[in-house]
Amino acid sequence: MAGTTALPLQEFIASLDNTCLPKILQVCSGVYFQGSIYELSGSEVCFSTGDLIKVTSIELQSVCCEDISKNEKFELPINHTGLFKVVPEDMPYSTIEEMMSLRPVGLESCLPFTFTNRSKMTLDNFTLGAGKTLTVLSIKSSEGEEDQVRCSVQGEQGASAEVCIPLNFRGEFHEYENKEDFTLQEIMSSPCLRCRKFRFTKTTKCDQPLVLSPIYQVQAIMNLRKNILKFPSSLEVDVVDVTDVCTDVNFVTPLSLTEVLSQPDESFPSVVEILEGPGSRSLFKCYWVPEMNKSQQLIFHRKGNTPMVLVSSLKGRKAQQYFMVSQHYGGRFRRRPREFNSVYELHVALTQAPGLRVSVTRNCEEVEEEGLPALSVGDQLEVISCKRVELPCEGTEGQKQSVEALFCQRLQEMDDDDDDDDEEEEADFKRENHREEIFLPLYMQGHFVEVLTDNKKYRLRDLGKQFKLPLDVKVVGRDTELEPDPLVGFPCLRIEGAMMEPTIQASFVHRPDHCFEIPTQWLSMSVSFTKDPLPWPNQEPPTCHLDTVTEVTDTFIYEFRKKGNSDEAPPPRPPKRNLSSSTLPKKTSKPSKKGQPKADKQKQRSDKSTPTKEMGDLNLNSKKRPPAPPPPAMLGDEPPPVIPRKQSGAEVTTGKAKPNTYVRLEDSKRTGEALSADCTHAHTHTHTHTHITATQAN
Repeated sequence: MAGTTALPLQEFIASLDNTCLPKILQVCSGVYFQGSIYELSGSEVCFSTGDLIKVTSIELQSVCCEDISKNEKFELPINHTGLFKVVPEDMPYSTIEEMMSLRPVGLESCLPFTFTNRSKMTLDNFTLGAGKTLTVLSIKSSEGEEDQVRCSVQGEQGASAEVCIPLNFRGEFHEYENKEDFTLQEIMSSPCLRCRKFRFTKTTKCDQPLVLSPIYQVQAIMNLRKNILKFPSSLEVDVVDVTDVCTDVNFVTPLSLTEVLSQPDESFPSVVEILEGPGSRSLFKCYWVPEMNKSQQLIFHRKGNTPMVLVSSLKGRKAQQYFMVSQHYGGRFRRRPREFNSVYELHVALTQAPGLRVSVTRNCEEVEEEGLPALSVGDQLEVISCKRVELPCEGTEGQKQSVEALFCQRLQEMDDDDDDDDEEEEADFKRENHREEIFLPLYMQGHFVEVLTDNKKYRLRDLGKQFKLPLDVKVVGRDTELEPDPLVGFPCLRIEGAMMEPTIQASFVHRPDHCFEIPTQWLSMSVSFTKDPLPWPNQEPPTCHLDTVTEVTDTFIYEFRKKGNSDEAPPPRPPKRNLSSSTLPKKTSKPSKKGQPKADKQKQRSDKSTPTKEMGDLNLNSKKRPPAPPPPAMLGDEPPPVIPRKQSGAEVTTGKAKPNTYVRLEDSKRTGEALSADCTHAHTHTHTHTHITATQAN
């Protein structure tokens, strides 16, 4: 380190850019512990005096703003939207060129620029007194002549004049506060502006001049460590540049998987060590991802590009699963019919592969007012093309609207009662069979299933050559090299897309013959090549068994679809319904083609499901509620009838049916009148007896 000047780490890193890296630095002051104090990046980093640090990359993270008057510091993110003005330096400049050298690189974009002269200026035939304010409008450059600045000077009575001043004209000049504003990005990208002082343009947070210093995130490695270090450039340590004198120092070279692909073919096979694993949030559900921990060794056999397809299981009771399958997969597939839940899905399938034939799986009633045809279960449709047709508009008689619709041909079938075993007559019937032309609007709902006549078995590579994706298939022959084959057992699999993936064929050291492919675009990890010997004798690699199926997560599917997202138009909207129309669309069921008996049965079922006229008339809004019955007539001063006493439990006869109280109503009335008469007679007898007793006493 003799003859080398030590600089603070922040100042040294600010003078670098990624084009001059890597740089080897040596710590020359103190010990710095990171992690226990700042807990940056979740790891502890210790710098001691004499440590060698190899800086591999830097990234601008934030800006440190220092208020010199108050000795206060605060940080702003690099994407801060506030603007800053240059604070003029209170110092004289001897030439205009010296003053202009502090302007940013794109000088023309920062003009006009204003300054003042403190001394008298005498030009060819023009004299300017001291204290004038001049504004630089442009710079004039002529070949063979000295560069000049074209300035505007303001007169005493508001008049202005232009004058050209050579850049090397000597005098005493002072910078004047200008109107131009700068962002943090512009200030940090200009070495001339970075050394100036600034203040906020429109804020009251801090009105004092500020010194702006960039803070970088430094990525580096050390000669005695294997992990990658990440720390801010604001660490308070002093370093010296020893790049030229430490060329023979051995540093561990961390490589990303993308950088491994750029290595020459002679580097494979080789033993590598994992410096940073893929992390806990992996996009893959496979056995080898959890084993890729720090300091784990792998064997990289070869690199290359592997054609793959993305396969998914259909939605059902179980959770949907997704797989990346290499085209080296040895199983056999058989095509499965696709299901469509709308006419628009038929349109999308037609654009991908013409010649589509489907069968209707759910009845669809005809709507005459909207031009929707009737579809019955079992109808076979041959989808021809997509056309724009005129269909009637609901609620308006005679008016039509132009919509996109699928032009289809409905294949007519013979009735069940007319079946004939004679093959010759059946062939003649098929030749004479005509096709009905119908139009299905793209917004129409429907349920269809693809009609397939192909029963062949295909390899994965043949499916991609003969058919367009997406494609529904089923595994009918497992891959014998996979134990177990994860694709076997699914009733239906959908091949959603194909891709060419850059991969690295790898294996663990303890199982060198069991290989798997690492998709380098979807896995982030850091490794380093080692000089350890390969775990097989006499340089004879074993026969490798390759895992061709890798299960992926839902996050992978989201990223994959986002990466290949196309600007496809959304499905068309159905036409707006006329809410003011009082008539509902007339739905008519299409008569069955299977013969009259089946039509009669459908009619009987429809009659049973239709409410009767009497039930339809029971509407609260159609009739008024009947009035309440009149109150019973009161019989003058007569007391109300006495209700008969309730019989006790012993008197009640045990019977299953309750006694009819309505037929004994007259008996109850007569019993009540008798009881009333008895009560009156008893009251009269008591009153007479009391009167006689009182007379005798007198």
